[in-house]
Amino acid sequence: MQKIINTHCHIYPNKIASKAVESIGQFYDLPMALDGTVEGLVKDGEKIGTVHYLVHSVATAPKQVKSINEFIFGEIKDRPDLFTGFGTLHPNSDDIEGDVDYLFNLGLKGIKLHPDFQQFALNEKKSFKIAEVADKYNLPMLIYCGDYRYNYSNPNELKELLESFPNLIIIGAHFAGWSVWEEATKELAGKYENLYVDLSSSLYGISSETANELIHAYGVDKVLFGTDFPMWDSVSEMEYFNKIKLNSEEKNKILYENAAKLLNLI
Repeated sequence: MQKIINTHCHIYPNKIASKAVESIGQFYDLPMALDGTVEGLVKDGEKIGTVHYLVHSVATAPKQVKSINEFIFGEIKDRPDLFTGFGTLHPNSDDIEGDVDYLFNLGLKGIKLHPDFQQFALNEKKSFKIAEVADKYNLPMLIYCGDYRYNYSNPNELKELLESFPNLIIIGAHFAGWSVWEEATKELAGKYENLYVDLSSSLYGISSETANELIHAYGVDKVLFGTDFPMWDSVSEMEYFNKIKLNSEEKNKILYENAAKLLNLI
């Protein structure tokens, strides 16, 4: 069976998972497929042969940063073979470097940001401060990108961050441009060596032909599989993925090899 790494998984403590999932669904006006719990994630992933998960969450206020990062650490510490964790930051924190140092020493392997939830632009001073510290610690950043409703994380904002920190690996979620997929590809694809993309929360909204074009525009070596748990279930996401005309080597790179190398699993 094809090994799969799911690189885009939001997880929440059981006691707040339902509320968090409801909030996400309301923000995007989209139905949510799953429950947001760790148990739900693993149960869903087993259906398609997922062998590893990149898990994370997002702080909507500075006071949440420490507790969220400790929660992510708590989930990965006993199952490092199954989970890699990225920590959260908040741009309004008074001590970004201290927050990064703490998550780094916990053993979290990167940083997850959601500019549209957290209401800051990728090309403003707050973002540059976070990127500067992430670069210092050699921590990749997974960034939610793109939204036709806002101007926080669209291609023009992301470009400035990529250009200012050329050695910092940035994973642009949702083909680096949710809801503005083709615009993002035109602006970004093939121009930044430090840019990876995941295809989460995208395949439902574009044709398999367009997905194929986007994958090859960014480069098969730079594309990662992800389901945006709990947004979509793994079975339906794999059904979308398998409609894309890719050869077996390309599929293996996107589903497993690229992420395994990026996360230092092989």
